[in-house]
Amino acid sequence: MKKWWNSVRPRDERGDVPGWVLITVMSAGLVAALWAVAGPALSQMLRQALASVGG
Repeated sequence: MKKWWNSVRPRDERGDVPGWVLITVMSAGLVAALWAVAGPALSQMLRQALASVGG
């Protein structure tokens, strides 16, 4: 009787999206969403900081 931990299965990765691709795409989507929401406020803060330093 074969045990499940002794069985050898061939690896077929052609039909499945690897995990690192999903993580990369989801991270890019999260950054884009945060940039769309916080981008204008961050730009304003940067302009104010540079104006106060430049005098």
